[in-house]
Amino acid sequence: MSRRFEGKTAIVTGASRGIGLGIAERLVADGARVVITARKPEALEEAVARLGGPDVAIAVAGKADDLAHQDDAVAQAMDRFGSVDLLVNNTGINPAYGPVMDLDLGLARKVVEVNCIAALSWTQKVYRAWMKDNGGAVVNVSSVSAIRPAPGIGFYGASKAMLTSLTELMAVEMAPSIRVNAVAPAVVKTKFASALYEGREEQVVAGYPLGRLGVPADVADTVSFLLSPEASWITGQMVVMDGGATLSGSSE
Repeated sequence: MSRRFEGKTAIVTGASRGIGLGIAERLVADGARVVITARKPEALEEAVARLGGPDVAIAVAGKADDLAHQDDAVAQAMDRFGSVDLLVNNTGINPAYGPVMDLDLGLARKVVEVNCIAALSWTQKVYRAWMKDNGGAVVNVSSVSAIRPAPGIGFYGASKAMLTSLTELMAVEMAPSIRVNAVAPAVVKTKFASALYEGREEQVVAGYPLGRLGVPADVADTVSFLLSPEASWITGQMVVMDGGATLSGSSE
């Protein structure tokens, strides 16, 4: 690993496990200090220990769409590490499975609140606290379901399509000192995505030309690149990470 983020601080939301923790691990390996967030304090404590302890990582527990929690996390990042140079909006929820005609509208509103509006709010807060005057980079974690219909998780995909659109808008408005990009993974082997592959992984993998599902490190490597100076001429883009699945017509 490089030390390309030496002296930099990142906030990674939804980082107690899965893709978020994988991203935090990669950023720490690349020299960053990280502030990780999630709902459960116990899981966050375990994640901090895995990341190397309080010298390089601190945890702030709370709900991603809670404005007071966002304020607390940003304040702790500034107080402890002195900056918020990098932001990864990773938190996403999908509390309902099935056709959108049966979707409870209260759940639909919650999905948009967490997957889209919270990402905008986190970005606004780090912008005001640090990036407006010092620059920075943001990566939003979208999904391949944002670019093609995914029956069963269709509204989740719609929310991620909105997040992709927000990525482009923020990239234009926050240039030239702040870059904003997104990644769009297909199925990654995490607890969050387990319903999409458990018990039928061989069947799902058959639609992936590269012959396997993703793992958190696959996403983390690309996120690290997009946040880094090596991507200094890339903004407003969404990198599809799907093992070739969309080339073969797979919707998962």
